[in-house]
Parts: sequence; C-alpha cells; structure tokens
Amino acid sequence: MDEQPKPTVGPLASATRAPTDSAQPSGSKFRKITRKFTTREGWLGDYDYAWLCMPRLPFARGGKRERNLPPFYALDADLPILLAASCGLQHALAMLAGLITPPIIFASSLNLDQETQAYMISASLIGCGILSLVQMSRFRLRKGYYLGTGLLSVVGTSFATLSTADAIFNAMYANGTCSSTTAADGTVTRDACPDAYGYVLGTSLICSFLEIFMSFVPVRILQRIFPPMVTGTVILMIGASLVGSSGIPNWGGGSNDCMSRPATGFFQLCPDITAPRPLPWGSPEFIGLGFLSFVTIVLVELFGSPFMKNIGIIIGLAVGCIVAGAAGYIDGSSITTAPAITFLWVHTFRIRVYAPAILPMLAVYISLAMEAIGDITASAEVSRVEVDGPEFDSRIQGGVLSDGIGGFVSALFTVTPLSIFAQNNGVIAITRCANRTAGRFCCFFLLLFGILGKISGVFLAIPNPVLGGVTTFLFASVMVSGVRVLSYIRWTRRDRFILAAALSFGVGDLLVPTIFTHLFDGVNNPSNGLQGLFDSITIVLSTPFLVAGIVAVILNGIIPQEVEMDVEEVDVERVEHGSDSRSDDADHKGEKVH
Repeated sequence: MDEQPKPTVGPLASATRAPTDSAQPSGSKFRKITRKFTTREGWLGDYDYAWLCMPRLPFARGGKRERNLPPFYALDADLPILLAASCGLQHALAMLAGLITPPIIFASSLNLDQETQAYMISASLIGCGILSLVQMSRFRLRKGYYLGTGLLSVVGTSFATLSTADAIFNAMYANGTCSSTTAADGTVTRDACPDAYGYVLGTSLICSFLEIFMSFVPVRILQRIFPPMVTGTVILMIGASLVGSSGIPNWGGGSNDCMSRPATGFFQLCPDITAPRPLPWGSPEFIGLGFLSFVTIVLVELFGSPFMKNIGIIIGLAVGCIVAGAAGYIDGSSITTAPAITFLWVHTFRIRVYAPAILPMLAVYISLAMEAIGDITASAEVSRVEVDGPEFDSRIQGGVLSDGIGGFVSALFTVTPLSIFAQNNGVIAITRCANRTAGRFCCFFLLLFGILGKISGVFLAIPNPVLGGVTTFLFASVMVSGVRVLSYIRWTRRDRFILAAALSFGVGDLLVPTIFTHLFDGVNNPSNGLQGLFDSITIVLSTPFLVAGIVAVILNGIIPQEVEMDVEEVDVERVEHGSDSRSDDADHKGEKVH
C-alpha cells in the first residue's frame, strides 16, 4: 500500500511548474525566500507525511479504496523544506551501506589498523558528498559540452574496483611488493600493506583520463560499442563476484584468512582470536546473525512504510548490530579510538603507479562509463525527463565526464574511483521526488556523516556476519540490475551465443579463480617489463567481470548483426518454447539460416 490518500492539488501544481526564478526581480526573490523560511507552507507544504512514515500491512487493502499517488516533484520544483530534508536523508541512508562496504573490504584485504580503516570510511563519505554535488549540477562548457547530469544523480564508491583491486593485491603479495608472515605450521598471514592502497589510487588517477576522453565520444558510438549485451554481462558478473568474494565469506564469519579454518594461529577463529567471541568460520551463531539481518530487510519490505523501505538495508544492519551487541559479539574499540571530527587527508597514502595494474584499471574505467550510461538513463526515466534526443545525449556526456573527473579527484581525496550510484533511482520511484534540492540535502548528510568520525567507528564495529548478511543482499541487487539490463536484448541466436561465450569465461573464473594463476609459470627469467605484462594479463583474466566484458565486446564487434528473424528462426523459437513438435526439422533449418 504505497498510496498517499487524497493528495492536494497545491503541491502537484508546484511540482510540475517550471521554475521562473531567473525572471523575477531581486525583491520578489527575497520575499519568496522569506516566505519559504517563515511560513508553514514553506516548511511543510501540503504533503501527507503520514503516507511516507506509516507502516503497511500486506494483503490488507480493504475493498475498493481509492488509490491516489503522492504528487511528483520534478527536478527544480518548489519543494517544502521538511520534505526536501526527509527525502535527502532517505537518499543518504539508502546509499550508506554501499558507501561503507568498499573501504571496509579494502582495509580488511590489506590488514590495516582500525584508525586507518575509520579514516577510509570517512573519506569515502566526504568524497561522495562533494562529487555528488558536481554530478547533480549541469555546468555548461565550451562547444556545447557539459559537466554533470543535472539530475538527482549521486555517486558512490564503485563496486567494480573491488574485485580488480583484490586481484591486484593478490599479485602484490605474491611478488613481494607486500610482505607476508609464515607461521610454524605453514599458515601464511598477510602483513599490513598501506602502500598497496596507494598503488591502486595512483594507478586509478592516471587511468581516469580514459573515461574523460570517452565522454567526448558521441553517445551513439558508445552505445553501439557497449550495448546492453555487454553492460548487462559486466554488471551481472560484478555482483556475482562480490557475493562470492565478500558477501558470503563475511556472512560465515570473515573474508580473511580465517575462512580456511586453520588449526592454529591468529586466524584460527573468526574474525581473529582477539575478537570478543571468536568462533570457527561457518559457525551457526554467525550464520544466524547474518540471517537475522537478511530477514529484517525482507520484513521491512513486507510491513515497512515507504520511508523504511528506502532504508531497509540500514535497518537490517541496525537490528543485526543490536542483537550482536547484546550477545557480546561487538568490539567497541573502533568507536572509542575514532576521532570526534575528521576530514580528508588526516591520513595519507603514498600515491604511486603500479604498472601491471594499468591495463586492468583501464578496463575498470570502461566498465564505469558503461554503468554510468545505464544509470543516467534510469535516472532520467524515473525523473520524467526525455530519454532521447540532444538534451539527453548531453546529460550522458556530462555525466560520463563528471564520472571521469570524479575518478581523478577521488584519488586525490584518498578514495578509490567514485561513480554514479544506481540505488537512488528506487528512492525516486517510491517517493516520487526527483528534486535536486532533496539531492543537495543528501550531499549535506553524507558530508555530515563523514566529518563526524565516531560514525565511521560505529560502522567499523559492525560484526562480519551482520555485514555479510546485508551486503550479500546488496551485491545480489547488483546482479539483478545486470539481469534487468540483459532483458533489453532481443535474445536472438547471436545474442545467446555472445552471452554464453562471455559467461563461459566469467562464471568459470568465478568458480575456479586460480585457473589463470599459473599461466606464465613456464617462462624462465622474464625481464621486469615482460613480467609486468604477464602480471597485468593475469589480473585481467582473473577478474570475472573484466574477462567476460572483454569477450562480449570482441564478439559483439566481429559477429554480424541479424537484420531480422527469418521464418526458420521463428520455428526454432517455437520448438524451444514447446509449441511445435518438429524439433529436428526446425533446428536443421535454423542451422542453414545461420
């Protein structure tokens, strides 16, 4: 029951009326601002906040109740202050789990100390708040180019970087760039390696120029090179790899060395033997905590108000943490050691370029551009602006350019690439508020959460099983986004062939991640440059979404397009759906056609 009863005409009219502030004299603008901050109408408007906040009972609609939706607030509509703040808070909370997850995973992979981990979370939140403001703007540049989409487009820490960085970190520990400690029983423990993070930042910084260059390529050409067949495959594999490398392992107790359940050593128990209540990986207590968080998200979707549904992931984290804290699983040291106030560059990293990571990171930025095009299209659809024509193309161009510049700036912010986030489109669809004022409030809350350092300490104290139960759902949502993009293709024989070939590498890589690890072991005494090339190729081949995306792009470019479906192909389709018994004859004809 997501309907708001009896919406008034006033807000609806104001929501759909084009802004005319630029044509008003300064005195009129001053009076308008005064009324905005001194009247009930300016603060509350006529919006029914009970609709936004009241829980719903499933299957209890009751008779032929009139169904009315809340008013739709367009990009630059006159929005009441309280509504703008509440919608902005929803956007910020909906983003929060996705923003804190990548820095936590990066820090865990490199065994960084708690103080550094808390800073990385804060820097991610602050960077997202600043760059989201740029992305929502629409700065006109020379020769008809733009910077930003002009939509309620927010940016977040890219998930695409996670699996690539994991492969880069593995290579650095393998070749000695980062050190490891071997215990007496043979257990290998990775030492803290902040320099590896600096290498990723520096490599990301120089590779961001590729996406900046791509923003000046005509949109039609980009869409031809990267059709839904390619983008859907990449997004699907990103989500699947994250479920396997982070979501489920954390659900079981931790994605670090405790996963192997060693008989002795620091990681004999999860997350390690110094935790308040350490247990072996996969213990039922851990599984139960993660399941509690997961079920909470489901219950919020069943019974929650629209506001609660938008922040269901945060509610799942909160419920899991409450139960985990009562049971003694939470270590509060990260909260006590976190500073009260923090900002960017409180901690710094040595930014350097890791040559073998250049090729994989270039592929990451290509995938970020592909994601940006899809996310901007979705944002335009839910914002009720045109999704075709010159203006839409300029939004794509401005968004991709801002995305590329954001990758460059984020490295200077000590944050991995920040790119357009798709999760907020669901918030726009539910609240029917695409207003950029709400987006600016969202940026304010993100900056506030980042500057208040204790909040990062709270996020860092979340037990791994609770985080895993929530992020598994979050990463699976990324997979669903990929499936949704793939639904746009026609599913001709050509499409099925390309997808099968791409997934052969992507899924195979996902299930057997070590298959390409020893590809170049037979090369004796390679030079430094040649070894760097080997490492680069290995990283690409070991990253499921990269290898699947490359295969999809190549095959999409060399396999001829099917102009139309022939009669014989229709017969084959009927056979596959069980509507024709002439399978052998139809398949034989289909083979002749192709």
